[in-house]
Amino acid sequence: MVNHKKNAFTYATVVAMGGFVFGIDAALISGTVKFITQEFALTDLQLGTVVGAPAFGVLFALLLVGYACNTFGRKKALQISAALYLISAIFSCLAPTYETLIAARFLGGLAFSSISMASMYIGEIAPPRWRGKLVSMIQINIVVGLSAAYFLNYLILNLANSDLVWTKALGMDVYTWRWMLGSEVFFAMLWLILLFFIPKSPAWLVFMDRIEEAKNTLRRVIPESEVSAQILEMRKGLSQGTEGRSIMVQLKEIFSRPMRITLIIAMTIAIAQQATGINAILFYAPTIFEQLGLGTDAAFAQAIWIGLVSVVFTVLGLLLVDKIGRRPMIIGGMLWIIISLCICFYGFKTASYSLNNEAISEMVDIPDSERLNALINVPFKSDIEFKQALMKTLGEEDARKHSSLLLQKAVKIDALLILIGILSFIGAFQFSVGPVMWVLFSEIFSISIRSVAIPFFTLITSATSYLVQQFFPWQLATMGISATLLFYASTVAIGLVILFVYLKETKNMTIEEVQLTLAPKR
Repeated sequence: MVNHKKNAFTYATVVAMGGFVFGIDAALISGTVKFITQEFALTDLQLGTVVGAPAFGVLFALLLVGYACNTFGRKKALQISAALYLISAIFSCLAPTYETLIAARFLGGLAFSSISMASMYIGEIAPPRWRGKLVSMIQINIVVGLSAAYFLNYLILNLANSDLVWTKALGMDVYTWRWMLGSEVFFAMLWLILLFFIPKSPAWLVFMDRIEEAKNTLRRVIPESEVSAQILEMRKGLSQGTEGRSIMVQLKEIFSRPMRITLIIAMTIAIAQQATGINAILFYAPTIFEQLGLGTDAAFAQAIWIGLVSVVFTVLGLLLVDKIGRRPMIIGGMLWIIISLCICFYGFKTASYSLNNEAISEMVDIPDSERLNALINVPFKSDIEFKQALMKTLGEEDARKHSSLLLQKAVKIDALLILIGILSFIGAFQFSVGPVMWVLFSEIFSISIRSVAIPFFTLITSATSYLVQQFFPWQLATMGISATLLFYASTVAIGLVILFVYLKETKNMTIEEVQLTLAPKR
């Protein structure tokens, strides 16, 4: 007897592993920021380019993913993405120059489209009553990947600073950041292998008029008595778009009047999800924790807490998404995000910075540390003022190199309040808009346009993510951490108002029922 639930969860788990590889790929860079900045003498905008290169790469990939999914099928397109992750990881850890590192990471960004493809595949193979849980597995895998990346970075950093003979023989002390980026290779290779064992998407098989194959796939995940009805629904959904399967025809339908409410919902959540600043926090985690004066080692350790909180709240969101519903989780979660960011804003805004004689005398690692005497007992009201004074006093190179130590000695801040605010923000995001956006994307588009619609709105969220990653170091250097966080909170507030008006509940509905719910009233 076929175990339909076991098969559905197995296929979804394998495909959702792409989220794990994405999380690993995305967050490993957080541990390398200081190393690559020093090795390649990067400016703030150059650093942003390295960190944001994958987000820039996915913008190009998403332009083609609809074509690839329809032409080659969801399964083969996912395999191509896994291969790109593998190639990118290998060349990133071997990159000899700043330019080649950007190119390698850009290549990995082409694979980031696997998230939208995974959402598409799982949404098509999952029975309606399990769809919310199974699609949310993508987000669970992402946050587990993020947690693994923070742990790997912390582990490699500690091994690099140890006196163990074998770590020195492997060059971990010299090539620390290369080992961090290279740790992705194993996971990318494993995912590529596992993808050969999943079936083709039944929706794609119907799209290609391979009905018997589609029925055979469906028999693995739903009872035989439901197969014919499911095929009928898929064909009905496709019949609405059979006048032409070109990308332009599908895009035109997305912007048509019947899709108006769907367009507003998808566009708003696509922008708001990344406008929270989540990837600034995740991809620059050690840098942000250094703003609390924790020092490099402690900052790496604290970053692990982000990963752990992410896992806990994503699992909680997964368990509740089909019980609470999409609308309450998104509306409540966005309000929670705004409150958390405002807590962080207050904590950083009320911080002060000042160096005393004792602190300067302890800075034996800074050459000509007496240069800092001009700053003794001079109060600074923000991290921006303090960093600008350091650059004038020490020069840009030394100020950047020793900023972590100097912040640690100078800052007077309510670190516990900010840590609570950051972890609260992470929990809110991973419980709500993080996973639920992908659930909505898998539900609100008809089969006739979903292969273009999901990548299109993923393109929007990826473009927002790229801008956040690209300009965060610049914002940190010019606006300061408090103003940057307030900017994120304000943007989310705008999205919250729009979604409060337009977002409808879609839990426990078939894709066809969702279309009727979101159709504009005449």
